[in-house]
Amino acid sequence: MLRDRFGRSIEYLRLSVTDRCDLRCSYCIPKGFRGFQEPKHWLSFDEIERLLGAFARLGTSRVRLTGGEPLLRRDLPQLAARLAALPGLRDLSLSTNATQLARHAVALKQAGVARINVSLDSLDRACMEQITGRDSLAHILDGLRAGKAAGFDPIKINMVAMRGVNEDQIDAMVAFCIEQGFILRLIEAMPMGATGRSAAYLDLGPIQARLRRKFGLLPQAAELGGGPARYLSTPDGGASIGFITPMSQHFCASCNRVRLSVDGTLYLCLGQEEKFEFRPLLRGGASDAELEAAIRAAIELKPQRHDFSAQPEKIVRFMAQTGG
Repeated sequence: MLRDRFGRSIEYLRLSVTDRCDLRCSYCIPKGFRGFQEPKHWLSFDEIERLLGAFARLGTSRVRLTGGEPLLRRDLPQLAARLAALPGLRDLSLSTNATQLARHAVALKQAGVARINVSLDSLDRACMEQITGRDSLAHILDGLRAGKAAGFDPIKINMVAMRGVNEDQIDAMVAFCIEQGFILRLIEAMPMGATGRSAAYLDLGPIQARLRRKFGLLPQAAELGGGPARYLSTPDGGASIGFITPMSQHFCASCNRVRLSVDGTLYLCLGQEEKFEFRPLLRGGASDAELEAAIRAAIELKPQRHDFSAQPEKIVRFMAQTGG
């Protein structure tokens, strides 16, 4: 098992397959941004499979495909099938905005993707257009229907809760997810790059207390995917709501994940600058043993915690550049 210098087991890798996206969410990609990675700098499927095979041999058992919007990467189901077959990898999942999901859901399920997370910040069409930069709600709902029909279970809905933007729509989202059998995860906006710093941060503590009273929510001990969310459930156990609180109640002591960007840069923390570049090794003839040694060295760089509250201006890169 990979362990960092603070004793945390690092068994979860979030793999960005593209930094491009067909939406322009206000907290993620700056409006008008054109500085995306050149495709020649993207890791190829062969390079990804080789590197993730090395991670799996060292104990990484969970991989999540992210972006940008990962479904914009051509032939993604083929990559998913190759990764799902890696020895030691026991959980392959996908984060998506679902605008392209209706076309790919069946192929992804057949390839071995077990679970999907869908970004959906509102059920109001105008609000979603304001947040995402386009009229996206109908396409996302179509994608969710296709995901359910393909047999994905659970499906998690990620809602970034923002003061004065969609905070008045949280209750409607809770009711929708309970009705549809989705797991809702409310997320505090993080100050990553200029876009993140301009997002209207909303402390989820008071929201959680209110939802507990209104829906009779109870603490839930069961793990749901190995991520940072803390879950509550309805009294009958039929629905779960998670809270991801990097600002008001950080979870750094139990952080088990790292992020690999599309160009092969491993980011050790969303809120720090430590990183390790694997592309030169992969394209320079490194052996499997050298790759594994590099992974161990990279994990040693993982910091103890982020500094979002103390130094919100520290991180210039935005989320799509890091990998979701």
